[in-house]
Amino acid sequence: MKATIERAVLLKSLGHVQSVVERRNTIPILSNVLIEADASGQLKLMATDLDLQVVETIAAKVETPGTTTVSAHTLFEIARKLPEGSEVSLAAAEGKMQVKAGRSNFNLPTLPRDDFPVIAEGELPTNFELPVAELIQIIDKTRFAISTEETRYYLNGIFFHVAEDATGPVLKAAATDGHRLARYTVTRPDGAASMPDVIVPRKCVGEIRKLLDEAEGNVEISLSASKIRFQLGHAVLTSKLIDGTFPDYSRVIPTANDKLLKVDPKSLFQGVDRVSTIASEKTRAVKVGLDKDRITLSVTSPENGTAAEELAAGYDSDAMEIGFNARYLSDILGQVDGDSVELHLADANAPTLIRESEKSPALYVLMPMRV
Repeated sequence: MKATIERAVLLKSLGHVQSVVERRNTIPILSNVLIEADASGQLKLMATDLDLQVVETIAAKVETPGTTTVSAHTLFEIARKLPEGSEVSLAAAEGKMQVKAGRSNFNLPTLPRDDFPVIAEGELPTNFELPVAELIQIIDKTRFAISTEETRYYLNGIFFHVAEDATGPVLKAAATDGHRLARYTVTRPDGAASMPDVIVPRKCVGEIRKLLDEAEGNVEISLSASKIRFQLGHAVLTSKLIDGTFPDYSRVIPTANDKLLKVDPKSLFQGVDRVSTIASEKTRAVKVGLDKDRITLSVTSPENGTAAEELAAGYDSDAMEIGFNARYLSDILGQVDGDSVELHLADANAPTLIRESEKSPALYVLMPMRV
C-alpha cells in the first residue's frame, strides 16, 4: 500500500476514528486503525471497540492500493505534530508502515488486516433522516441526564421511541439517572413509524455528537432492535444498542403540580452557582424558598458557613421551601435557551417539572432533596 494525503485531511479524519479506540486494550488489534487505499483515489479509515465502529472515507493520491492496520493513537499524534500544510506519505509493506512528511520519517509496526474485527450490521429495516441541527438539539438537551451507574446499564444511554402526541406522531428521546429526567420531542420523521424502542449507548452518543459539529444537511439513520447506523458526510458510525428495557419514564412526569414559578433561567443559574460555592461536595444541596414574587436561594454547610441570595420571580402560590442538588438544577437551567423558565411544583417531596413553556420540545423532571 502506498498513498499520499494532506496532513489536515488525515488529522481531521484520524481525530474522528481514534477517539473510538480505547486507551487500554487487551486485544492489540483494537488499538489499531484499519487503513484501506483503493485505486479510485480513496483512503478508508476504520476503528472499533467491538461495540462501536466508525468508518471515514477521504480523498488521497493512491499509488499502490492495499490495506494495513497501525496504532491509531500513535498515527494521530504523529499527524498532529507534523507541520501544517505538509503532504504525508503512507507506505506499508512487510509488517511495517513508513510515514513521511518533509524531513520527518517514521517506521511503525503493523498488524495484519485479516485480524481486524468488523461489526456485522445485519438487516437494518428502519430508515429515516434527521436534520443535523435537530439531532444536535436532541442530544444536547438530554445527554447530561444519562446515568453513569454501570449496574443500571439500561440507563446508560438515550432512549428513543415513537409515540402519538396531541400534536400527532412524534419521536421522543429521553435520558434519566433516577434523580433527573430529560426528554426532547420532535415530529416523527418519515420512515420511523415502525421503529422499535432503542437505547443508544452513551459512548455512541458522544462520538456522533463530535461528528455532527462538522456535518451539515441531514443524517441518515438506519436501525434494527440491536444495531444503529448513522451516516453523515464521509463518515459512517455503527453501534450496538443497549440490550435492556428502559423504564416507563412517563410515570414520573408530574401532571398535577399546581404551583407555578416563572424566573429568568440565567439569573437562577448564576444565583445557584454562587451560593453553591460553599455547598458540601457530598450533597451539593441548595434550598429554594418561594414567596410572593421572589425566591431565596440558600446553602448551609457545617464546614463552610452559610450563603443566601434573593431573586425576583413570578410566583403567587403558597410560600414553600424545597431542596435540590445544585449541579442537577444547573445542568437543566444550562439547557434553557429562552429568557423565562417554568418550574411546576407540588410540595417539598414531589418531583418538579421544568420547561420553557407548554409548547417547548424539551421537558425536565427533577427530584427534590431533603435539606
